[in-house]
Amino acid sequence: MSPEQYVQDKAAASGSSFYYAFMFLPAPRRAAITAFYAFCREVDDVVDEVQDLQVAATKLAWWRKEVAQSFGGQATHPVMKALMPWTKEFGIEQRHLNAVIEGCQTDLEQTRFLDFPGLQRYCHLVAGEVGEVACNIFGRTESGTLAYAHKLGLAMQLTNIIRDVGDDARRGRIYLPVNELQQFDVKAHEILKRESPWGYSERFQALMAFQAQRAHQLYDEAFALLPDADREAQKPGLMMANIYRTLLREIESQQFQVLHQRTSLTPIRKLWIAVRTYWRGR
Repeated sequence: MSPEQYVQDKAAASGSSFYYAFMFLPAPRRAAITAFYAFCREVDDVVDEVQDLQVAATKLAWWRKEVAQSFGGQATHPVMKALMPWTKEFGIEQRHLNAVIEGCQTDLEQTRFLDFPGLQRYCHLVAGEVGEVACNIFGRTESGTLAYAHKLGLAMQLTNIIRDVGDDARRGRIYLPVNELQQFDVKAHEILKRESPWGYSERFQALMAFQAQRAHQLYDEAFALLPDADREAQKPGLMMANIYRTLLREIESQQFQVLHQRTSLTPIRKLWIAVRTYWRGR
């Protein structure tokens, strides 16, 4: 199997909303973003699929070494072989990949965040830096587009956190800031148990509504930051944003039933949102 086929299969198998946006890109940009996304999936899977923390840490250390030697001209993993031909053309730097690895290392070492600024720093690594790479691949001419990409990455990562409260709890993780749990009198053990009837209490509903409102505000702020000169090129990012925001609204309509299930949109619905965004341009 060629490196290009490997990353294509990796991206397709994920079922991610990102994949639907890639379909609308010209071939070189599609190849670059697919390879970069496959790298993110590989590293993220280390944290989500490896039960032994020491083994996971060893694997992340291996990825750091692989990234370093790949930028030195000696890539061995098919993902890096597929990605390296595009790094110079699209401004993909070693620091971007290391930031993703550092964010996943945080997942191994930290299961709580005391406050939103702490959570925001984590989101910068696993989403903001990813947004920066993506906007460069899509086509960026304005410096303001970087601010848009980082803000949008934060909004989308917060949407992930809202969607995945139950899944994360199964792994012993709570990404909702501790001081905000305290603000709404929601106990960590309540989330970790994921049981009724208290699981979906009014306290929990209020906490989650607070999280959703912040995410909506960040989406609005991100869209306002996108320069008109780059709006056409950044359509794939807008497609992803609209898919994610639709998911957030779906979760809200279900009254944040996220402890026992993982809400998702059907592939047809994701594709429709992507096509609609392509034609509307927003």
